[in-house]
Amino acid sequence: MLCKLMLPEIRELIETRDSQTLSEVLDMWQPADIAELFADLDDDDERAAFQLLHGPQRTLIFEYLDRPTQHKLLESLEPADAGALFNDMAADDRTALLEELDDADREKHLRTLSDQQQAIARSLLEFPEDSVGRLMSPDFVAVRSNWTVEHVLDHVRRHGQDSETLNVVYVVDHDMHLIDDLRIRQILLAPVHTTIERLMDSNFVNLKATDLKRSAIEVFRRYDRTALPVVDDHGRLVGIVTIDDVLDVAEQAATEDAQKFGGLEALSEPYSTTPLLTMVHKRATWLVILFLGELLTATAMGYFEHEIAKAVVLALFVPLIISSGGNSGSQAATLIVRALAVGEIRLSDWLSVFRRELISGAILGLILGTIGFLRIALWSAFSNIYGPHWMLVGVSVSLSLVAIVLWGSIIGSMLPFGLKRLGLDPATSSAPFVATFVDVTGLVIYFTVSMVVLRGTML
Repeated sequence: MLCKLMLPEIRELIETRDSQTLSEVLDMWQPADIAELFADLDDDDERAAFQLLHGPQRTLIFEYLDRPTQHKLLESLEPADAGALFNDMAADDRTALLEELDDADREKHLRTLSDQQQAIARSLLEFPEDSVGRLMSPDFVAVRSNWTVEHVLDHVRRHGQDSETLNVVYVVDHDMHLIDDLRIRQILLAPVHTTIERLMDSNFVNLKATDLKRSAIEVFRRYDRTALPVVDDHGRLVGIVTIDDVLDVAEQAATEDAQKFGGLEALSEPYSTTPLLTMVHKRATWLVILFLGELLTATAMGYFEHEIAKAVVLALFVPLIISSGGNSGSQAATLIVRALAVGEIRLSDWLSVFRRELISGAILGLILGTIGFLRIALWSAFSNIYGPHWMLVGVSVSLSLVAIVLWGSIIGSMLPFGLKRLGLDPATSSAPFVATFVDVTGLVIYFTVSMVVLRGTML
């Protein structure tokens, strides 16, 4: 709120090019709040304000800006200024930005780095795009097991300012193999002449640089850590991953899953900056597939056209029938996809889930079937809209609802298991896809039940 109120003053400082006062004013705010303020400035003021910033303040604010703003500012900077900015950025934040640039721009910015920073940046970019190696920072504090607490504290004072976090220090051997990790509080509370070996229990958790980013989310959640060490295939410590980077991955993963479950391809950029044609393409693909699937609904109804002609009243309940099945299927799919994502259930639990959905689907179907029958009975008490065989019509609708809701629950819950078993993303069993499939099969169930119940009367 303070940032919003100060906008006129900030614009005035930008217009007068008062960099010293602007820097002093912004020093009173958190970098994240300043980044939010930048979002409220027009492009010219945004560039001018950033040009007036210097040193660590500029880098800190830049790291909190959204990607489109970062790209715009990079284009406005002189090569030397851009190089200084990239050199000062945290290695993991720099990697995240560089990986989104095209090859030519990435190489251009890499050449502006110092030899040391360029080597770090290139080594991180060599890891696969979806790997933990792209998330990690090579800045950490490593100590030896034969050091005393006093030696470790001296080492932290000399080198700690370059570390991504000081919450944990890592114990390594002469070849940088990870031996243990120690919370800083363990070291601070120990007598100064105690050796690190006496504090160790060799009970530590680590990630591998080749692990998928998404796998890190579950490890952080399970072990309640703020930072985790990253090792290579030989067990050598190569970096650390901190919770802020994992939270970004979790947010991105949740967004992608939500978009897929809504029946579209996941967007690679924020909604507001995704090009219109790209948005249309990502939405059209699934819409066309779902539309072609819904055409089978018309085919199914055409197959039962003689029954519909004899008992037109059956057509009145088609929307009710197919929506109930689709809704139950979407509910089940949502529950199972999320449970799989957070590790509440595993592939081996499919039979248990099947039993639960079989029982819950039947109960839900009975509830809706009872309501459907009572509705038909109530209307028939005051009108002749459903004809003399209204009770049989009610039984047909009621039994169909039980069967279709049960069917939808089973399909919605089992489809994510099937996709995961095939190595696919369960989120692609989107609600629209489940609903479309259940719509078509639900019509077949409805008219088949009706043919059996109404045979010899209306049919």
